[in-house]
Amino acid sequence: MGKYWSFLFFLVPVLGTVYFVGSAGDWDWPLIDQHWFPKDVSEYGYVIDNLFMIILWMTGIVFIATELALAWFMWRYDARTNRDGVKFIHGSHSLEVIWTVIPAATLLFIAIYQLNAWADTKVREPTNPGMQVEVTGRQFEWRLRYPGPDGSFDTPDDLYTVNVLHIPVGEDILVHLKSEDVLHDFFLPNLRVKQDAVPGMKIPVWFRATEQGVFDLICAELCGWGHYKMKGRLKVETREAFEAWLAELKQKQHKSVMTTEEDEQ
Repeated sequence: MGKYWSFLFFLVPVLGTVYFVGSAGDWDWPLIDQHWFPKDVSEYGYVIDNLFMIILWMTGIVFIATELALAWFMWRYDARTNRDGVKFIHGSHSLEVIWTVIPAATLLFIAIYQLNAWADTKVREPTNPGMQVEVTGRQFEWRLRYPGPDGSFDTPDDLYTVNVLHIPVGEDILVHLKSEDVLHDFFLPNLRVKQDAVPGMKIPVWFRATEQGVFDLICAELCGWGHYKMKGRLKVETREAFEAWLAELKQKQHKSVMTTEEDEQ
């Protein structure tokens, strides 16, 4: 029985190695696809992806080594072929130093390596963004507010829409993230952007899209019974198309206001 289990524990790291290598590479292998991430269309995305892959390889190596050690011990000390008594080692200063220093050094390496990624996405806020937008999470939708021609928020010419975030391609975008009720999570998978929207706080989020297209905008925090339907779209377009959409939105909003005023009269 011990031989069987040792073979099983040996098979797991072998298959794990194949899967890790196949997923990390560019090979077109059956049942192994490049599915770790959605398509990256962000200026900072590659940094996040590289950090993920480094951590994945570290944990993968530890996992494989552990499984191989288990397989060897089960094969070597099978009860049917090994009659030697069990020997207990009571305390080992050397082992304690090893399993303390190695994890500490690994964590220190990861902390230093990710400093630039953290700074680019959480510290170095763009001083002159190409566009600003206020995003408010609310059960169960994303409310979006753009500044009007005066370029300022909280003025009568602000423009409003829901669930479809339009941005120009190749420009720094500054999002003022808020929540109207509970905790939400502003998640743009293709741009590697993920930030909690906390009630009572306005949190800056910035990114730059490098490719035009329509991408997912998701709430990644369980926020109530309708969480599953709190989905939106990110539409990345040229500056000209973006300006044309803003003009159309302004016209629609103006007509809506005029219609409401006429109804009241």
